[in-house]
Amino acid sequence: MLTNKKLIVVGGTTGLGLSAARAFLAHGALVTVIGRNSDSCHQAREALGSTALVIQGDATHEDTVPRAIQQTVALFGGFDGLYHVAGGSGRKMGDGPLHELTLEGWNKTMELNLTSLMLSNQAAVRAFLETGHPGVILNMSSVLGFSPSVKYFSTHAYATAKAAIIGFSKSLAAYYATHNIRVNVVAPALVETPMAQRAATDPQILQFIQTKQPLDGGRIGHPADLDGAACYLMSDMAAFVTGQVLAIDGGWSSTEGQFPLQS
Repeated sequence: MLTNKKLIVVGGTTGLGLSAARAFLAHGALVTVIGRNSDSCHQAREALGSTALVIQGDATHEDTVPRAIQQTVALFGGFDGLYHVAGGSGRKMGDGPLHELTLEGWNKTMELNLTSLMLSNQAAVRAFLETGHPGVILNMSSVLGFSPSVKYFSTHAYATAKAAIIGFSKSLAAYYATHNIRVNVVAPALVETPMAQRAATDPQILQFIQTKQPLDGGRIGHPADLDGAACYLMSDMAAFVTGQVLAIDGGWSSTEGQFPLQS
């Protein structure tokens, strides 16, 4: 599906990004992954093997993705697509319900989830326009951007950033369609990743998820649950698809979810 595609995964050394990078490689792509810390980069090199390019860099820095694109072109001979997975929770910095939200929590959450994505998308678009070749961008949002869950997931800055990613991506898709640059979004619900450990280890949340994400026995998602959609949207099979948001949520956005009765 992705034979000889030169792809970059921003946030590709752990969780959803690493799983996608594995899938891209399995489908024939040449893959570059970017990770923020040295430990995750080392683990990604072991997991992905010598054919993948692993770059340490902070996605909130303006030069990180342009540098990765340059290295990808130098090593693989081109650049065809970018999958932006990088982001993070601002809960520890003060994200939460609006009446408790701190300015630091707001700013850091926007920087991690929205500014980093803007910078990576900008670098990709500039590279595509410079070469004149078609390109594809896939951005990571969240069901919380359009389907809130107030009892257990009330981080309002995070929800705002993930909603903004959808609007930003649709705007790019419309503007750059005449250049054959496609921009789409995947929006997962609760998936077992390093960022989701608070929720994934909470018995009450897991009980709630059984009814909120009822598919396959009512479980939290696995990173691999997103891989099929990512491979499709990054491939030429989706050559006529742009500006779309695909919720991969186990039924989250179609159900109410039930809270346990209070004793």
